Amino acid sequence: MKLPLYQIDAFTDTIFGGNPAAVCPLESWLSTETMQKIAMENSVAETAFFIPLDDGFHIRWFTPEFEMDLCGHATLASAHVLISHLGYKNPAIKFQSNSGELIVTQNNDLLTLDFPSRMPQPAEAPQLILDGIKVKPMEILKARDYVFVYEDEETIRRIEPNVSLLNQINIDPGGIIVTAPGKEVDFVSRFFTPQASIFEDPVTGSAHCSLIPFWAKRLGKENLTALQISQRGGKLFCQNAGERVLISGKAVTYLEGFISI
Repeated sequence: MKLPLYQIDAFTDTIFGGNPAAVCPLESWLSTETMQKIAMENSVAETAFFIPLDDGFHIRWFTPEFEMDLCGHATLASAHVLISHLGYKNPAIKFQSNSGELIVTQNNDLLTLDFPSRMPQPAEAPQLILDGIKVKPMEILKARDYVFVYEDEETIRRIEPNVSLLNQINIDPGGIIVTAPGKEVDFVSRFFTPQASIFEDPVTGSAHCSLIPFWAKRLGKENLTALQISQRGGKLFCQNAGERVLISGKAVTYLEGFISI
C-alpha cells in the first residue's frame, strides 16, 4: 500500500522553524496499531491522519509513543496540506476529533484554529516535577497540562530542566508549560513532555488552549501575541473567545512524498 505523506513546519513562515508535523491523508482508517507504527517511524512530535466525511474530515494525532486527544500544530499542518496540496476550497475546514469539532479558517497566509478553551486552575505539583524544573514558579495551575507561571521572559529562557528526573514521572497525555510575560509579545512559553521521545516540544498549539484564557484574564485583553521560545521557536496570534480560543499561525511545506506499508 502506497500512502501520501507530507512534513509541514507549523507556526512559522521559515523552513526549519516552528514545529514539524507529518500529515498522512487517508481514504479510510488504518488500524490504530499501523498508525502508531507510522508515527513512530516518522519520529516527529506528531503525525496527523485524517479521512473525509460528508462535511469535513475526521482527524487523529499520534506521537511516536501514543495517540493524543488534541494537537494544534498538526491540525494547522493538516489544513495547510488540504489547502496548498489537495486543492480544498471550503473557507472553513471542519475536523471532527476526540476533542469535538475543530475548525480551521484561512485569512491570507494565516491559518486560524478554533479550539476549546481550557482555563487552568490552581493546583499542586508533585515534588518530583518541582525538583526537575529546578526554578520555583510564582504560581502553579493545571488543566490538561501543568502551568508554571514566572515573572519574566529571561527566567523562561534560562530554565534547564533535569530531563532524567522528569522522565521518572508519567503525566500522559499532558506536559509541563512554563510561561511568563514577554518583552515584545504578550506572553512567552516553553513546553516539556516527560517520557516523550522529543522532550521539549518546539511549538504547542494545544498548550495555548490554557495559556490564552489565563493570560487574557491576567492582562485584561482578548487579543494577544505569543512566542514559544524553544530552539526552533514559533509565533502565535491568539484570541480569547469565551469557551473557545482562536490560535493563528503560518505553515510551510518541508517534504512531500509517499510511504509504502
